[in-house]
Amino acid sequence: MNRRYIILTILIALLAASCTKPYTPKAITSVNNYLVVEGVINTGAGDTTTINLSRTVNLSSGVSSTPETGAVISIQDNQNQSYNLTDVGNGVYRSAALTLDNTRQYRLSIHTSDGKTFLSDYQTTVVTPAIDSVGFMIKSNGMQTYVNTHDPANHTHYYRWDYIETWTFHSEYYSAWQSNGTAIVVRPTDSLVYQCWANNLSDQVLLSSSAKLTQDVIYQFPLTFVASTSEKIESRYSLLVKQYGMTEDAYNYYSELKQNTEELGSIFDAQPTDLTGNVHCTTDATLPVIGYITAGTIQQKRIYINNNQLPYTWVTAYPYTCVQDTALYSNAKTGANDVEDILVPLPNNNIPTLAIYDSHSPNTSIPIGFYYSGIGCVDCSIRGTTTQPSFWIP
Repeated sequence: MNRRYIILTILIALLAASCTKPYTPKAITSVNNYLVVEGVINTGAGDTTTINLSRTVNLSSGVSSTPETGAVISIQDNQNQSYNLTDVGNGVYRSAALTLDNTRQYRLSIHTSDGKTFLSDYQTTVVTPAIDSVGFMIKSNGMQTYVNTHDPANHTHYYRWDYIETWTFHSEYYSAWQSNGTAIVVRPTDSLVYQCWANNLSDQVLLSSSAKLTQDVIYQFPLTFVASTSEKIESRYSLLVKQYGMTEDAYNYYSELKQNTEELGSIFDAQPTDLTGNVHCTTDATLPVIGYITAGTIQQKRIYINNNQLPYTWVTAYPYTCVQDTALYSNAKTGANDVEDILVPLPNNNIPTLAIYDSHSPNTSIPIGFYYSGIGCVDCSIRGTTTQPSFWIP
């Protein structure tokens, strides 16, 4: 190719690059910090109510929301009774255990630290029917969990669910040793990092309605899918499902929320709608508020699924590529103390697993070195906790 043509092409490319300006539409640069209110006024006997407050942020900020702290929140009923919530930190507010009258209506009152007042509309209490069962079915590439429920009185018709997954898992390698900063010592029982527990909250809007059916029955509504290779089911998996009965207006709000957050992505999808909740700023009527507060009882059910209930052909895929290496007190080639150089210094991403002994040495009980691997392959606590949950059934 002609050299002059190459040079000319490069100059044009550089000129074009110098004329490019980043596109920053108002949607990602405009300043807004609208209040987001999440939660349900729990009218169940002896139950607490938890409300989460946060603020919206710019799309360009790099965070999804910021917690709203320092607010004063109370539950109010239509008979002038009031119940205060406590700020427990990070935008979470919780009431004491309450026994509320299900024949009354309830709303939320919020006073934020910037002097603004917010009220939700009074809501009729919805007494949620019990969960009939939570189960799972085997698919070709994993398991699908589901929920069954019904209202024999044929009153509810509108349902919402959320869940918490909890599972126990293991690191790839068992570590019997650790560094104390000066030497490699036997790992105490309370410092073992082989078995851990982790959890995950539902991140989708889970809704179903029986309004168009002759009976108020929800059958095998899908909750979450767990892949056959998932670490969640390598040993034992638990699913705690919470069920909320809803009014039709609340159901419509959450349907729009689901549409706006989960069902957009192409020109053929439904277009986003303006969410109109039931929380309003009484000190500034023009100020948008995001959220819909409902009132009612909450039902829940937990199930456990053991690995031996699943196909034996399913094999867990560990999230890291793991190999073990060796570190000797006296390297056969260099004579260097690899244990002291590689494993002893703290903090350290290399963790000793098993000791190496010389079967030909008279001191066979004294290690000549150790196998080791990276922290991700040895220490499960970097992805969970070694503390068994209080509800966990062995």
